[in-house]
Amino acid sequence: MNCHYCDREAAFAAESGGLKVGLCEEHFRERLQELAEADGLENLKEKVDVDRAE
Repeated sequence: MNCHYCDREAAFAAESGGLKVGLCEEHFRERLQELAEADGLENLKEKVDVDRAE
């Protein structure tokens, strides 16, 4: 599977509602950074009760 944004091999894949999308490592990190800068990541952490491993 290739990245949704470029032609590189997807390192990660997400699936929702039967639709599967791949992301290369660079684009995965970019999307993750966008979530971290928005309130969405904090809301997601609260919903799934994620704790950081130290």
